[in-house]
Amino acid sequence: MPRVSRAQAEANHHAIERAASRLFRERGFHAVTVADVMAEAGLTHGGFYAHFESKDALAAAACQAAFEFAAEKWRRRIAAADSPVAARDTIADGYLRASHCDPTVATCPTATLVTDVARAEAGHPIRSAYLAGVRDQIATLASLGTSGDRHRDRAAACVQLATMMGALLLARATHGDPLSDEIVSATKAHLMRRRRGKGGAQ
Repeated sequence: MPRVSRAQAEANHHAIERAASRLFRERGFHAVTVADVMAEAGLTHGGFYAHFESKDALAAAACQAAFEFAAEKWRRRIAAADSPVAARDTIADGYLRASHCDPTVATCPTATLVTDVARAEAGHPIRSAYLAGVRDQIATLASLGTSGDRHRDRAAACVQLATMMGALLLARATHGDPLSDEIVSATKAHLMRRRRGKGGAQ
């Protein structure tokens, strides 16, 4: 059987990561098998171990890839905003968009992987990948703070991320009921009103 080129091997590796990232966020880590991932990537099951030593290692790589994709979306929103306050508002608006409230949609890993990570053993590689991703998101939000107090800006970033994620989890759990839309609308209004009410100091 002919060996694949290095370029093809890299392409296959990224295809596996992308497939795993989407499937894990859509269905949960334990509901997805290696065979599911390889089929989604259009590759044979037997080729998996040429790329990853285990499903756990794949989970960490897929988690990291999902956070990197989310970070790129945040960077684009920040670049398009005309102020730090507007940037934080547009991040909240994008995070809580209606399509993300569908529980079958693979959206931000902060929310969609949280249960799997919380239940993972202490040494599971997905935990360190998730922690790094959450830290980066908090750092990004904190960098948009305008209070002049680094600790206050970081605290506000933690609150914003936790508020967005909690709202998204509830909205996905209640999807199809008017309560889902009510939760999202109230959360976005709260985040934006709170900052504007303080003159953008949050």
